Amino acid sequence: MATKKLNLALAIGLLSATATFSAAPAFAGDCPAGQAATTDIQEHPSKPVGVVDTVLSAIDLSSKGEAWKGNMLRLRKLVVQPGGVVPWHEHNVRPANILIVEGSITEYRSTCKVGIEHPAGDVTAEFGQLAHWWKNNGKVPAVLYSADVLPPAMPDDHMM
Repeated sequence: MATKKLNLALAIGLLSATATFSAAPAFAGDCPAGQAATTDIQEHPSKPVGVVDTVLSAIDLSSKGEAWKGNMLRLRKLVVQPGGVVPWHEHNVRPANILIVEGSITEYRSTCKVGIEHPAGDVTAEFGQLAHWWKNNGKVPAVLYSADVLPPAMPDDHMM
């Protein structure tokens, strides 16, 4: 029970960071030295596999002014089974903070030649010209919390 309360407290902290659009760098691993890519060379899975995406909370930000009309601030829990995939997606209009709370997951960025491993406890900020996909290469489910701002033009079933 204490772990669930800690996980919820951490997820709420992520919401606060997303809501204020913190410019702090990601706490999670970046592309290893010498592995940066200038052109996208990876395959791109286009469909989710073995992922349960549950919206835990959503706030309509329309009341915060015209600039926010139609935007939703969401907190989601994603459970990615071993071998599961969160498909290719971009973050040019949808900022997000991801907290890995159980297991581990590998991120495959368009700007990196190798996967980036994210163990439990890692947090990563996603925004701007980031395009990537995720895969659970481990033997246990990976549990992630995602706090994001969903713009009005994007369907609410958009993963990660």
